Amino acid sequence: MEQNKTGSIVCVGVGMTLGSHISPLSRSHIEQADVVFCSVSDSYVELWIKEMNSNVRSLQSLYAQGKDRRQTYREMVEVMIREVRAGKKVVGAFYGHPGVFALAPHKVIEVARNEGFHAHMEPGISAEDCLYADLGIDPGTFGCQHYEASQFMLYARQFDTTAYLVLWQIGSVGDRKLEKFDTENKYRSVLKQVLARHYPDSHELIIYEAAVLPVDQARLEKVTLGMLDKVKVHQHSTLVIPPYGERKRDLETLQLLEELN
Repeated sequence: MEQNKTGSIVCVGVGMTLGSHISPLSRSHIEQADVVFCSVSDSYVELWIKEMNSNVRSLQSLYAQGKDRRQTYREMVEVMIREVRAGKKVVGAFYGHPGVFALAPHKVIEVARNEGFHAHMEPGISAEDCLYADLGIDPGTFGCQHYEASQFMLYARQFDTTAYLVLWQIGSVGDRKLEKFDTENKYRSVLKQVLARHYPDSHELIIYEAAVLPVDQARLEKVTLGMLDKVKVHQHSTLVIPPYGERKRDLETLQLLEELN
């Protein structure tokens, strides 16, 4: 049977803080959609989205403790693309930026395009954007490296300690089967051992969590590396490691630049 190509999907970001970060264009897509699927960080955010559209369906119920998150993402893609195939104007509304640490939006757009449907992504304000503002970091000053925490541990990454190092999702670090909402401190003890190869135990780190509700305060908790496996973290906690050591000038490149003058 020939598919109805009038269907479409737009994945939008609603930002991190309720009501504060959504763009006018993303709001318009939500308001005009036939159906909105949402995956957001708080039940209040979901209620707020329902004020914009009467047909909002939550994707959060697809998550379950002990269930492989890759299966959850496949199910998210399937429920969204099913409505696109039915000729509906579909919106996927995701907290933060829909393309950052979010597999399902990228995949459903890929599937929709491959099947001949219109599909695109609208950016949103991510936790990274909030982090720069809340911590007063300009990534252009020293440089800033970003890794998902488990990937950082599992691969021998070559990184620069004289730049900022940001590790995302430290609350579930070490979950190789992708089945846990969070992991115990013993997993962060392994992360601490990995970092201790490059930083002293006394090096000051920051546990960061962006504000979700307008009445919330961002978490900016300073801890030493030696205390990393003692501090309480959550699924959405991020570890920020400030620069350590002196930057070394590349004398060979400097000489090449001098010769141009």
